[in-house]
Amino acid sequence: MPLDDRHILALLKDLDDPDHTEVPRHYDHAEARARFDKLAARLEQQFHCICSVDRGVQDASHHGTIVIPAAATASGDRITITVSNFGNLVAMTLGNPGSYAEDEERLLFESTDRRRVDDELEALRYVAVSEHLLHERYDGVGNLAARHPRKHPPTWWDRFFDYL
Repeated sequence: MPLDDRHILALLKDLDDPDHTEVPRHYDHAEARARFDKLAARLEQQFHCICSVDRGVQDASHHGTIVIPAAATASGDRITITVSNFGNLVAMTLGNPGSYAEDEERLLFESTDRRRVDDELEALRYVAVSEHLLHERYDGVGNLAARHPRKHPPTWWDRFFDYL
């Protein structure tokens, strides 16, 4: 069952650890990779396509990215799934992350596509996080602000889904 915005923000704060920015304490890379690969395979089956899968992520707080090609979607644009190293978090976006405003994405992201991805995420116990929440200003315990210009303060996306 999806969490509401308030619970997601609380989860983000709970997962935030200033001493572990790339991976959480007790991170099991082999287990994370096996589940990530299973997700990629299940999405390929669900959408009857070959997904683009980025497994070569380094120096980042996310594990990898899976892109379902536009030709396989009812929405007419690619779907990008970014898997965090933290808390089984996943960001699902229409197009590239940041391509659409929240209201545009709600209008253009076909419910059939969203439901197909949500079913696979739920089956593998991932937690989907709305992209709009991830663009909220980071107010966690880490020192991300020191690495960002004042005019562009860090966001929760920077904390859990980006390169560090």
